[in-house]
Amino acid sequence: MMKTQRRAFLLAGMLCAAGAWMAPGTVSAQAKHAHGGSAARDLGTGAAFDKDGRLWVVTKETEGTDQYVVLRSSTDMGRTWSAGKRIQSAPEPVAASGEARPHIAIGSKGELYISYTSTIARPHIGDIRFVRSLDGGKTFSAPVTVHANRDRTVHSFESMVVDAEGRIFIAWIDGRGAMQAKQQNTPYAGSAVYYAVSKDRGASFQGDYKVADHACECCRIGMSLNHRGTPVVMWRHIFAPNIRDHALAELGVDGKVPEIRRASFDDWAVDACPHHGPSVAFGSDGKRHQVWFSGKEGDPSGALYAVASAGKLGAPVSLGAAQASHADVAVRGKHVAVVWKEFDGTSTAIMARQSDDGGATWMQSEASRTETGSDKPYLIQSPAGIVLIWRTQDEGIRVIPLQRTKA
Repeated sequence: MMKTQRRAFLLAGMLCAAGAWMAPGTVSAQAKHAHGGSAARDLGTGAAFDKDGRLWVVTKETEGTDQYVVLRSSTDMGRTWSAGKRIQSAPEPVAASGEARPHIAIGSKGELYISYTSTIARPHIGDIRFVRSLDGGKTFSAPVTVHANRDRTVHSFESMVVDAEGRIFIAWIDGRGAMQAKQQNTPYAGSAVYYAVSKDRGASFQGDYKVADHACECCRIGMSLNHRGTPVVMWRHIFAPNIRDHALAELGVDGKVPEIRRASFDDWAVDACPHHGPSVAFGSDGKRHQVWFSGKEGDPSGALYAVASAGKLGAPVSLGAAQASHADVAVRGKHVAVVWKEFDGTSTAIMARQSDDGGATWMQSEASRTETGSDKPYLIQSPAGIVLIWRTQDEGIRVIPLQRTKA
């Protein structure tokens, strides 16, 4: 790729904005306007299916200067939606643009767990908040702050998973180390990754457990259960002296310091945050599928995909054209799905790359397109398979089942 192209693309990545809510192929007035008065860029949407196939989504709603997280559900793959319910009784700031979105996870008994970042000042200064419903969204607990640390510093870009034992893991980017280093006039690169665990369905959280210092400040955290059911986080790390590649670690239930392993080897030296976090998913065979972004000159670069087997990362593959960005990955059996955004100067497409044989062979297709602002593509699991959730400014939430490439 030409250097001027690369620089333009990198700038676009660093200045990434959010975009975008609907059902496959059609636009209903209900879906189009269901996000209320939210700003066009605050389109970050979290989604999850329960065991009965009901789709639950959480979005940001703005009324005047007040902000809320709103919960809706659909029993027909997004063609129609329930009325929205605010999960907080009082407004508070909600991060739902760029790399940030509220998240929802479903417990084994139908519990609804919702996390979000409440940002009170720039850059990303705020708190990781948590709300639960134990009665199917009829009532909600009062929001609580997940972390014990109450410093006025960075707590942002949270991710959440629930393991087979019903334990809730929430990880986030944390600025306390950087703040302390500044006070002591000592060098410190970036922020840190911390996490907390709930063993009682969200009634309380234990932590704060530090995963690693020197995480990139503005990139989301990839989080998934591996084939053993252990939570794994993947983040953009700052390797000395200033290499912004990726690392990953398994999370212990009781906060045992995990082993940190390098997960990408691009050697991209850049003194800035690319605003492009990774995504990671695991097959039942133990293979790790990951997507990430690298702006380093050369080939491959841009949005990348690779699979790791027996701990060894395979050769990275570039996804799409020069404007490919913000990829996501999901695995179900031998079905592997990778999606990403591509902007052609006029409209934005979500491209899908799918494999039915665990990644040995692939087929590529366009999954959706819009001419307005849009959120990042978001892959989730339904009882029937992998589903793409993509919210656009004009069309709303698009719910697109990703079909296997073979009958």
